[in-house]
Amino acid sequence: MLITLPNALTIGRIVAVPVFVAALYFLDGNLGRWTALGIFTVASITDWLDGHLARAWQQYSRFGAMLDPIADKLLIAAALMMLVADDTITGVHIFAALIILSREVLVSGLREFLACLNVKIRVTQLAKWKTAIQMVAIGLLIAGPAAEQIAPGTTAIGLVLLWLAALLTIWTGSDYFFAAVHHASGHEGS
Repeated sequence: MLITLPNALTIGRIVAVPVFVAALYFLDGNLGRWTALGIFTVASITDWLDGHLARAWQQYSRFGAMLDPIADKLLIAAALMMLVADDTITGVHIFAALIILSREVLVSGLREFLACLNVKIRVTQLAKWKTAIQMVAIGLLIAGPAAEQIAPGTTAIGLVLLWLAALLTIWTGSDYFFAAVHHASGHEGS
């Protein structure tokens, strides 16, 4: 069955991406920031909730397994690109966003390669922490200028957490890279 609640949540996350982008792009000032933050927060919660429900209700599907990482990457990529475009992420901090985006593309390719070899890499607890820190960082940066009026330093904290997420991204991405290298070198001799 393709349409289960977990899969519907994942599809909803994909649908939320252009709505999120439109909120940041078309709505002025604080309204755009708070609206985009609300959309991003709900989408981020569905990232956790769809997996939790699929496990709890034993509603795993190949469709969901394929779509979930795509939805995650679309949301993160859109958010980071919009934050760079609106100058929330500038200067050297763009490299943290680039590290995160590059890892997402690299890991997608490595997952596909490893799947062809029937090799599965389990998501580690550290990778889950990386995702949580990344979501909080991006959320703080989305709120950015609007939140600064209420809680000065919001953007600075968001940038620190973005760098922490980037470092964890390198660390957790290396699991996929080394597994792929190990399996690629093992299959070349066969």
